[in-house]
Amino acid sequence: MTDTQRANTLTKLAVIAVFFALIVIGKGAYTRLADAGLGCPDWPGCYGHLTVPSGDKVVAAELAFPDAPVESYKAWVEMIHRYLATALGLLIIVITVLGLKWAPAGKSSGWPRKHLIFLLLFVCLQGAFGAWTVTLKLWPKIVTLHLLGGFTVLTLLSLAAIRFSRWRPDAGVDGDRAHGLRALLPMGWVAMAVLCTQIFLGGWTSTNYAALACPDLPTCQGEMWPETDFQSGFNLLQEIGPNYLGGKLDNASRIAIHQSHRIGAIVATLVISGLALALIRRGRGTVYGRLGQLMLVALSVQIALGLSNIWFQLPIAVATAHNLGAAILLQVLVFTLYALRKLGPNGWSEL
Repeated sequence: MTDTQRANTLTKLAVIAVFFALIVIGKGAYTRLADAGLGCPDWPGCYGHLTVPSGDKVVAAELAFPDAPVESYKAWVEMIHRYLATALGLLIIVITVLGLKWAPAGKSSGWPRKHLIFLLLFVCLQGAFGAWTVTLKLWPKIVTLHLLGGFTVLTLLSLAAIRFSRWRPDAGVDGDRAHGLRALLPMGWVAMAVLCTQIFLGGWTSTNYAALACPDLPTCQGEMWPETDFQSGFNLLQEIGPNYLGGKLDNASRIAIHQSHRIGAIVATLVISGLALALIRRGRGTVYGRLGQLMLVALSVQIALGLSNIWFQLPIAVATAHNLGAAILLQVLVFTLYALRKLGPNGWSEL
């Protein structure tokens, strides 16, 4: 097998892993929204079993975990998420082993050796976050970190696929246009920072059960700015020990979290749409212009899903799609930043 064939094989595996990671993220969101995060009160098994106990095993399971009666549906929702996450982890191990084994001799520019090692180590950390999510009884800080970890794994896989494929979106980009596009890089980093902050706010809103703290638009509980408690709402050192299923914060704290997410959505919309429009204008007829168009579409869908969560009172399908929409928008922005960073003064650069 030639180096090109090996790179193509790894590209295909990485792309498969990207779609698999999206499924795992979606399933994780569904698990959280269905209140099934503690469907199995132990880890990695379920009431001490590899599968959800049934029949005579239910009585023994409930005796072993008297505070967690068996709810088969929620337990299966949680276990299927674990099975999928484990399968993704195994696929990432395969990609990492092959990627390191098939690395071209010498210091081949662009081959992601360190990237793959970091990806594998991060997946191990993500597995730990999954375990702590259960053992710490949905402690919001850990659940939010687990959500952000899933987005990070997805992003690392997307970048691995790009690097294996040696993607070059510079067709039709001359020196002058390259200079104009590369000037958008600082704006791109600002957009990335804003989007990551907004993703954190979305995760914090979900894990603290604040998504419906403001069930109306554009007001919140009938007021433009009701009583809020930001200090309690954003206390990252919440007590470890209680079961956080359903949340522990009061109304004012949840409103503070929800309102922050709404404000973040406005800021993210302005910054990301500005970047998208600039890409469309400066990259007309090139991949950069199409990335701007895709960014605008992904952003519009995400806004519609966010508004629908309020209008229709958080239907689980829409809320799950909102999580996936954020993940997809993040990948579009990652692709854009990668493409902009690779542009040198006279066009494409491998530096």
